[in-house]
Amino acid sequence: QVQLVESGGGSVQAGGSLRLACAARGYRYVTYSVAWFRQGPGKEREGVAVIDSGVTATYANSVQGRFTISVDTVANTLYLEMNNLKPEDTAMYYCAASRISPCRGLGCFEFSGYEYRGRGIQVTVSS
Repeated sequence: QVQLVESGGGSVQAGGSLRLACAARGYRYVTYSVAWFRQGPGKEREGVAVIDSGVTATYANSVQGRFTISVDTVANTLYLEMNNLKPEDTAMYYCAASRISPCRGLGCFEFSGYEYRGRGIQVTVSS
């Protein structure tokens, strides 16, 4: 049974940093497409960052230059390093992974296009 389990969320002041982790159980992060999504209060879920087929990293304009997505294949963990956090980054964050790249179908930032999805973890940024 495949599980993706997020950790590392919490509360931080504006300008601070957090690193989210997504541990995979029953699944190996090897050349697959992985991504982070978020859903803020009263907002639709949006894509934050994706690594497509283990090669290319793409970011939403709102986090470009502040967030970094990476995969540690030894630890089998997906990360999202978040720096210079802003109150508008407050959201539930979700990790997702797929053996087949959704980028060629529904799109890199389509949550339903990923085979495996975590339950989410809260990030709150105060001003």
